[in-house]
Amino acid sequence: MSGTGPGHAHHRRERRPFSVPRGPRVVLAVLTGLLLVATVVGLVVLWPTDAERVDTSQHLAEGVEIVPVTVTEAEIDGRPSETVLVGAVGRAAPYDGTSVQVDVPPEVAADGIQVGDRLRVLSLAESAQGEAATGGGAESVPLLYYFDHERTLPLAVLLVAYLLLVALVARGNGLRAMVGLAAGVAIVLWFMLPAIFAGENAVLVALVAASAMIFPCVYFAHGISVRTMTAVLGTFGGIAVTVALALLGGGPTGMTGTDGEAAQMLYGTYPQLSMPAVFLAGVIISGLGALNDVTITQASSAWELRAAMPRASRFEVFTATMRIGRDHIASTVYTLAYAYIGSALPLLMFASTINRSLLDTLTSGEIAAEVFRTLIASIGLVLAIPLTTAIAAALATRPAQRVSRDEQLEERLARY
Repeated sequence: MSGTGPGHAHHRRERRPFSVPRGPRVVLAVLTGLLLVATVVGLVVLWPTDAERVDTSQHLAEGVEIVPVTVTEAEIDGRPSETVLVGAVGRAAPYDGTSVQVDVPPEVAADGIQVGDRLRVLSLAESAQGEAATGGGAESVPLLYYFDHERTLPLAVLLVAYLLLVALVARGNGLRAMVGLAAGVAIVLWFMLPAIFAGENAVLVALVAASAMIFPCVYFAHGISVRTMTAVLGTFGGIAVTVALALLGGGPTGMTGTDGEAAQMLYGTYPQLSMPAVFLAGVIISGLGALNDVTITQASSAWELRAAMPRASRFEVFTATMRIGRDHIASTVYTLAYAYIGSALPLLMFASTINRSLLDTLTSGEIAAEVFRTLIASIGLVLAIPLTTAIAAALATRPAQRVSRDEQLEERLARY
C-alpha cells in the first residue's frame, strides 16, 4: 500500500537534475565570450577621448540663480489666460525666510500650484529684477519667476519604497537587477551619449552600448549559467533583427529624427549629429528591456519544462515552451503600445482634435516615429522568442538516469 500511496507517487514525480553535455556548454561559452570580447573592443574603439567630448553649456545666464521657495498663498480662479502671481517664502539665501512673489505661467498655475508646494524659481540679476507691489503700494516684495517644481524629496521616497519592495518580494535577484540597471544607465551616460556627440555613428554606438548593457543586466540579476548564456544569445539575435529592420525601414518611412523640440534644438546646436541615426539609436535601445525579459523567460521555461518532462524530446520541449512564448508575445506587444499611448497622451489628444483621418494621424510627425519604434521593437522581440526557445530546447537534454514505465505514464498523464 505504501508503494502506491500519495507520498510515494509524489516522490517518483520529483524533478531530476540534469546537466548540459560538455560540448554544447563549450560552444555556448565560446559564442558568448566572443560577443563579450567584441563588445569590449567596440567600447575601446568608440570611447571618446577628453578632447572629443562636447563641453557642457551654462544652464543659466550670468546673474541668474535658482532659489528654492515654498508657496504660502495661491488664490487662482478658473483657468487663467495670463501669468499669475502667487505668494511664497524663500528657503535659502538670499531670500531665506523672506516673503516673495512668484510669476507662474498660466498652464502651470491652472492646476499645478497649491499652498505648500516646493518650487524652484529664478532670481534675476539685481538690475533686471522686478518688484511686485503689495499692500496698495506701501511696500514691495521681490518678484521671482517660476522655473520648476522641486521633486527631489518625493522622488527619493518613491525610490526607497521601490527598493524596499523589490528587496522584500524579489530579494537578492531584485536588488542585483537594480545593480545591473545602474550599470546600464552608467553606460548610456558615460559612453553612449558622449560618443554620439563626438560624431561617431550613432547606430554603431547604440549597438555597442546595447551589447554592453546586456551582460551586467542579465548576469547581475540571474547569475552566470547555461540558462543566462542562452538568454544572452537570444537577446543578441533580437538586437541584430532590430538593427537590420531599423536601418532598412528608417529611410523609406521618412524617419528624419527631427520631430520634437529637443531634436530640433540638437540639430541646430550640434552640426556633427545625424538626426536620423540618433533616432535609430533610440529605437535600438527602446526595446532592449522587453527583449531581455522575454529571452530570460523563454530560457527558464525550457529548463523548467525539461525538468518536469524528463522523457520528452527536444521538439516536445520546444513546442511546450513556445506555447508560453506565444502568450508572452501577446502581452508584451500591447505592453509596448500602451506604454507609448500613456506617455504621449497629450500629443494624441491634440492630434484627435484635428479634422483628419486616423491613418493620416498615425503616419504624421512624432506619432509616426513612435509607431515605427513600437513596430521595430516588437518584430525583434517576436523573432527572439523562437530563437531563444530553440537554443534552450537543444541544450536542455534528457537526464542521464533511466525512468521506469510507470513514471513515463505518470508524466504523460501530468501533461493533461
